[in-house]
Amino acid sequence: MNRRAFVTALGLAPFAAPSLRATVAGAGPRGRAEHCIFIWLGGGMGQIDTFDPKALGDNQSAKKKPGALYPSIETSVPGVRVCEHLPRTARLMEHVTAVRSVNHKVIDEHAFATNLVHTGRMVSGNAIYPSIGSIVAHRRGAADPSVPAYMLIGYPNVSRGPGFLGIKDGYIYLVDTETGPAGFTRPEVVAAEQEARRRSLLGSLAGRGGAGAQEYAEAQQEAFRLAGPEFMRHFDLSREAGSVRQSYGGEFGQRCLLARRLVQGGVRFVEVSHNLNFINGAGWDVHNDGIRNQHGLIRELDHAFAALIEDLQRNRLLEKTLVVIATEFGRPPGFDARGGRGHQGSAFTMVLAGGGLKHCGAYGATDELSKTVVANPVSVPDFHATMLAALQVDVGQDLMDGGRPVPVTDGGRPVAALLG
Repeated sequence: MNRRAFVTALGLAPFAAPSLRATVAGAGPRGRAEHCIFIWLGGGMGQIDTFDPKALGDNQSAKKKPGALYPSIETSVPGVRVCEHLPRTARLMEHVTAVRSVNHKVIDEHAFATNLVHTGRMVSGNAIYPSIGSIVAHRRGAADPSVPAYMLIGYPNVSRGPGFLGIKDGYIYLVDTETGPAGFTRPEVVAAEQEARRRSLLGSLAGRGGAGAQEYAEAQQEAFRLAGPEFMRHFDLSREAGSVRQSYGGEFGQRCLLARRLVQGGVRFVEVSHNLNFINGAGWDVHNDGIRNQHGLIRELDHAFAALIEDLQRNRLLEKTLVVIATEFGRPPGFDARGGRGHQGSAFTMVLAGGGLKHCGAYGATDELSKTVVANPVSVPDFHATMLAALQVDVGQDLMDGGRPVPVTDGGRPVAALLG
């Protein structure tokens, strides 16, 4: 067994056994979701061009007019409209809530805003706070002991990590849907006898060193436990019918299909990054000319997101799987010199679907240009609290940083209207 590859692949892997987790208890609104698929749109999705459309603007004239780039269309929820490039999602909006009133005060820093949306907190002193995925892994564990609790289909980053919770509540990651995560099958050049000898040598070192060495050893043991066909079979997309794979579309869609397979196999939280390969050259960060092919990104999102909702529903998983579309901030209604958009944290949209919530198509409201929240503001901690409550996590039960209690959210309150 390639020990280094294992540790690299698993470096932040969660223990999967539910018995090792804190029980879900306490008062407050609570949902019935068992899993979460967290779709990450890195760069900043423009709410005015997607889920919070307004009157049309003009980014081509010498005197540019603020507003939406695309016409809007009706949805399955009366009175709720979305961008014309979201036609498949529009037909499914009774299962969706676009939370249009999310807001924070980070504007120009992608890294800080990404960290905020993942952890619910700003960077502060020496504290490294856990991500929402790690909190769910910590509190709920995996639904099946043969899989990890938390997986990332995208590139590793400290914002997505376990922070003070430690390695056991981190993620296993992959970037290639064709091969799955690295290090979980024995290389052909390593014979079974060699693997056994290496494990024996590692075992002889158990108990040596401090707490860090012990945590490292536990991560290795978890890697060995998960290694093999029982875990790796979930990454074989060829087991899916051709019509199902085709319904999801290209590479991003295949990541969403893989996420469905993983939650079906018992993984509690899966993050899926949309823009690993920028189909428009800029991803969702549509400054200047980057906005020219933004419609391609929106269409790709629509295709995969709608296919995921339909597939989860077909497999009777939608009511117990919370699907989230998240992004670090939104976009202003005005345009820059070359017709693109800057950053906006004062009002933007994140999306919830499935998960047993009381969906209403849209929650919260912004002004006529989607620049200012005018009804039902939702902070990032509020959004996290809503996710956690939907996933049956007691938001009133503190986390522990050593001997120091830390609130699960930074003062967040679940949106009661969605939890029922």
